[in-house]
Amino acid sequence: MKKLFSILAITGLMTFGTTQAQDANTTDSTAAVTEVVTEVEATAEVAVDEEAVEAEKSFTQEIKERFIQGGPGFMGIVLLCLILGLAIAIERIIYLNLSTTNSKKLIKDVEDALKSGGVNAAKEVCRNTAGPVASIFYQGLDRIDHGVESAEKAVVSYGGVQMGQLEKNVSWISLFIALAPMLGFMGTVIGMIQAFDKIEAAGNMDASLVAGGIKVALLTTVFGLIVAMILQVFYNYIIAKIDSIVNDMEDASISLVDILVDYKNK
Repeated sequence: MKKLFSILAITGLMTFGTTQAQDANTTDSTAAVTEVVTEVEATAEVAVDEEAVEAEKSFTQEIKERFIQGGPGFMGIVLLCLILGLAIAIERIIYLNLSTTNSKKLIKDVEDALKSGGVNAAKEVCRNTAGPVASIFYQGLDRIDHGVESAEKAVVSYGGVQMGQLEKNVSWISLFIALAPMLGFMGTVIGMIQAFDKIEAAGNMDASLVAGGIKVALLTTVFGLIVAMILQVFYNYIIAKIDSIVNDMEDASISLVDILVDYKNK
């Protein structure tokens, strides 16, 4: 009986020990698997974050790198053309927007002032109104005492002066539009010459020897064309704005002459 009890006790201890060992091994394996999964997830998150950062910076970073690769010589001149062209374009846009006048309202105010207070009242209305149309009206009203023909000549002459003010410095934008791609082409040609010099010095046609030089040479042309396209958009907008203001000036001048004729015939 004692032997049976001893055998049963030993068997129970061995079974309990084996179970604990299996549980310990299972726990260790689970912990190891969890740690591996955590590391994989962390690595995946880091990779995703790096890809997101690369995607976010891809355009601007690519532009900066390509610009630096183009070299400081011609690329700096092309950049200067862009800066000067944009500065002139922005100044012209601001000036043209400030020169825009509600001509219909001005004509009505001048006509009412002529009827109620005479020429001096109409001139005061023009003085208090900004824009080239008001300036032209003032010059016409200032010559009305010498007759309608004299007032009409003053309106036409001063209209030409105001048109010159509207078109001031616009020719510089067209110059930069033409100059930027020309500088780019010149940089490309010089870069190609240098690449062929390398081929001549090496004595063989190794693509890796000249590929980098040709790539850098072509970058000047690319940036020159980009600058020209940007400035061309601003130039076309400015020209369209000037044409609109000039048409408005001509229509308003005709209306002013008619008003002055009616005023003198009264």
